[in-house]
Amino acid sequence: MSTIAGNGHKGRSSVPISLSVNGDATELEVDTRDTLAWVLRERLGLTGTKIGCDVQVCGACAVLADGEVVSACTVLAWQVANRAVTTIEGLAQGGELHPVQRSFIEHGGLQCGFCTPGMVMTTLALLDENPSPTATEIRQYLAGNLCRCTGYQSIVSSVLDAVAEGGGG
Repeated sequence: MSTIAGNGHKGRSSVPISLSVNGDATELEVDTRDTLAWVLRERLGLTGTKIGCDVQVCGACAVLADGEVVSACTVLAWQVANRAVTTIEGLAQGGELHPVQRSFIEHGGLQCGFCTPGMVMTTLALLDENPSPTATEIRQYLAGNLCRCTGYQSIVSSVLDAVAEGGGG
């Protein structure tokens, strides 16, 4: 277990929290206004979670909290206390990419990669809920994730391939 000290800003209210991040138990003291994205990126060094809009519109900051997709740019860190948070960094096991990550690479479901972590994390939640989604269901579930580089067809193809390869859940 690691312990990380608070941010030290005078006049701010802080609270101690415990959570699991990518399987590692962590205790932190966070400002009550610190977003989960800020804590992941700035306090824990997990920069795979991207901040694209700060208003829960683009999906780049999507992470899983107890398997549920949350927008880390608007969820406050204390709101995920005692929960298991999974980020893109927590998916690869033993040096092997998760099947969904591999599918995104193999089918060109990414270009610049900025939206990819949020797309992958949202896809995992979809496949946990629905292990065999149709292309239409994939498009509907990923509607809150914006990509400015790829055509969405390659993203849908990536998800369908992950389904075919048993990469859900």
